[in-house]
Amino acid sequence: MVQQKATNVTWFEGIVTQNARENLLDQSGCVLWFTGLSGSGKSTLAIEVENVLYQRGHLTYVLDGDNVRHGLNKNLGFSPEDRAENIRRIGEVSRLFVDAGVIVMTAFISPYRTDRDNARALVSEGRFIEIFVDCAIEVCEERDTKGLYKRARAGEIKEFTGISAPYEPPIHPEITLNTDAQSIAESTKRVLDFLEQKNIVPAAAE
Repeated sequence: MVQQKATNVTWFEGIVTQNARENLLDQSGCVLWFTGLSGSGKSTLAIEVENVLYQRGHLTYVLDGDNVRHGLNKNLGFSPEDRAENIRRIGEVSRLFVDAGVIVMTAFISPYRTDRDNARALVSEGRFIEIFVDCAIEVCEERDTKGLYKRARAGEIKEFTGISAPYEPPIHPEITLNTDAQSIAESTKRVLDFLEQKNIVPAAAE
């Protein structure tokens, strides 16, 4: 746990509550935490889920691993320590989105269970939905348009998850998507069905 360095700071409470923002948006703020190997389909699914929810009138946002490393986390590498800090920051940003009543989706490998558990602990129960994007590494390599796996196997990329760095799959994720067997449409529907069942969003109009 990161220690508080700043002193004389107090959490500020506004007049507009989280509940009020959620009533305005007709949704519950939550984080859909997509985790899985590179190439498993995390970003693709997050973008598609966001698109469908947007078409249904919901406010959403996708935090993508590469995008965040262009700005907020541009000073972090891929050592275990930097990976942990990367996910810690994303967890904190996600917490703010949830408080705003937004459905935020994160598309990060987030290979370590402890880091994901720490992110879960930042929001109240039921608002952190861990989605394991399960895909055989052979299929991930076939999809690898960036050539990252090839470079990792050649030793050109150090600490690459699944090759030279570990990935710890979720033990009890809320949702598991087998993207080497399910289509994008099927996986997206699984996520939307879950959100409806948990009353995070209302059921789609017939």
